[in-house]
Amino acid sequence: MKKTPLHKAHLEANAKMVNFGGWHMPVQYVGILEEHRNVRTKAGLFDVSHMGEIDIKGNRALELVQKLITNDASKLAVKQALYTPMCLPNGGIVDDLLVYRKGENHFLLVVNAANTDKDYQWIEEHAIDGVAIANISSEVAQLALQGPLAEQILQKISNKDLSQIKFFWFDYVKVDGEDCLVSRTGYTGEDGFEIYLAPDKARKVWYAILEAGKEEGVMPIGLGARDTLRFEARLPLYGNELSEEISPLEAGLEMFVKLDKDNFIGKEALEKQKAAGVKRKLVGLEMLDRGIPRTHYKVLKDGEEIGFVTSGSFSPTLEKNIGLALIKAEHARIGNKIEIQVRGRNLKAKIVKTPFYKREVK
Repeated sequence: MKKTPLHKAHLEANAKMVNFGGWHMPVQYVGILEEHRNVRTKAGLFDVSHMGEIDIKGNRALELVQKLITNDASKLAVKQALYTPMCLPNGGIVDDLLVYRKGENHFLLVVNAANTDKDYQWIEEHAIDGVAIANISSEVAQLALQGPLAEQILQKISNKDLSQIKFFWFDYVKVDGEDCLVSRTGYTGEDGFEIYLAPDKARKVWYAILEAGKEEGVMPIGLGARDTLRFEARLPLYGNELSEEISPLEAGLEMFVKLDKDNFIGKEALEKQKAAGVKRKLVGLEMLDRGIPRTHYKVLKDGEEIGFVTSGSFSPTLEKNIGLALIKAEHARIGNKIEIQVRGRNLKAKIVKTPFYKREVK
């Protein structure tokens, strides 16, 4: 298994380690519920160095990025970022990723860990003259500090005013004296920052953040709570809500699909799907009977199978069993009663509005 530059720090903290997409990663340190609630109320520090980074630069870099993604990178100013799906010709999703505009002709793509090699190969297959494509994942470590006290903590060891970094923007900041790219995107439903830096500096900055946030109660957070946090905020996970068999329109990501943009891979298929109306929709559900709706469990309506659960768990914030499911569009109405097949038993549930959790913006 691959190890991040912080592997030793996780072992020293007695984290429970698991295989996550070929990486040896911490799933929890003290417990998922406690870690989840700490991010919602204080702050939590994540090691996300397993994520992939692909560098694209050259005088036609924008042209290549535009061809690859469904969103519109031409609208980005330098130091701005966007979220986007990247699709197959049939409209299925290769991956979902972040695009950072580092310069007029220079972009950084941040992709899902398990998809890095696949994505790099896909981008290489669609390369155009005058554009250099490089998988720089091994040269970049990434930490994420998330939670309402994230800015207060990180500011103590940063040389720039972090309040000036707006949502989906980034800047170059010295954190504990080390050169970092600091962005503000988040994958937890909370405010927070992503810190990109050289792998050999990651351990030093990791401990500096934990030390700086001692008073505020910062703690390291594992992948278990990262999943429940993103899920409450209805942020999709590739392999669950998104896949090569699911289109961004079915997954409720229409706002990130710019059909008025020049040609991009998958555009024709997505235009047809939008015109005909999607056959499946991603919905939120809440269990009425006792039971947790796990990934891949069947969803039924009056005995007919109408879809499947993509993610589900006990919600530490709402203290309810909730899930996301991809179901036939005609059944996707708020309040509609459905059933989830849990270990051979059909348990009652209802369709509810999402996101399940939304932070109050002050």
